[in-house]
Amino acid sequence: MKPTVHDIAAHAGVSLATVDRVLNRRPGVRGVTRDRVENAIVELGYVRDVAAANLAKSRLYPFVFIVPTSDNSFMVALRREVEEVAKRGAIDRLDLRVVDVPAFDPAALARAIEDVRADGPSGVALVAVDAPEVAEAIDRLVEDGIPVVTLVSDLPTSSRQHYAGIDNISAGRTAASLLGRFAGGRQGSLLVLAGSMLVRDHRERLEGFQSVVASDFPSLSVLPVLEGRDDPKIAEDLVTNALRHHPDVLGIYSLGAGNRGLVRALERRSAETHIFTIAHELTGTTRTALQLGLIDAVLNQDPGHEVRSAIRVLKAKADKQPIVEAQERIRLDIFLKDNLP
Repeated sequence: MKPTVHDIAAHAGVSLATVDRVLNRRPGVRGVTRDRVENAIVELGYVRDVAAANLAKSRLYPFVFIVPTSDNSFMVALRREVEEVAKRGAIDRLDLRVVDVPAFDPAALARAIEDVRADGPSGVALVAVDAPEVAEAIDRLVEDGIPVVTLVSDLPTSSRQHYAGIDNISAGRTAASLLGRFAGGRQGSLLVLAGSMLVRDHRERLEGFQSVVASDFPSLSVLPVLEGRDDPKIAEDLVTNALRHHPDVLGIYSLGAGNRGLVRALERRSAETHIFTIAHELTGTTRTALQLGLIDAVLNQDPGHEVRSAIRVLKAKADKQPIVEAQERIRLDIFLKDNLP
């Protein structure tokens, strides 16, 4: 049986009136009580049944996902998740459309947003590029009453209503803590491979990484960041050249994609000079590299959870329903070769 508001009230130890106030975001509930109710909602898996009413009204949700085109395995997986949900769209009254844009191109993204705005969808989810023209285009969507969710990379300077992605500063701090411990007190340098500093998630990961290295591992220094534009060939050349010029490199943090090129560069290294390496996203490439010992840890986010979260938030906004923040929190997983799923 599906949980009801009575189950929530019993689980949280509150009255039905309190549950109703929390569900409808009305005042008069203490913070600690609100947290208890929201935790009960998540633990019980309660979902408000607005779908039945929408079905009766033949309500349709036309949502647009704007996704960068590249052979970035994570973005390919993100698109696949959207397409899988789209196949089941009729069940949930969803009409999902994917719009492609070139990666790391703010002008192209801003134009795509304007084109989508003209169509008047019920909501838009997009992978943001941190640029004024993109923020302004998002603001115009919101001014038109079209809710916006940023995916993977945030743009908090815009009017977007929600961000579906991991805490990227925390991810960078985690990578630094792991590499610092792997280095074992030795003195040397750390190499950082990014996609582009135009995207906020890469900048935030770098910020968190540099902060922990500076405060906790004074024997290590961070070299100037390499921007591989998530291109395996560019990444391979950049890493190969950097390792040639910096023989004291003890660790590498790949905070973007292009990991096929990184792995090729690592494969050419002597087995006697292992370089501790942290990468993002569990893909076929990083999984194999973990198993072979070329990569030591992978920080992963679930693209399916992010897509489903974006859709839940957009539907809630369209229905003027509250969002359960705890349900939409995206988890950061840490995989070693010993705990691969």
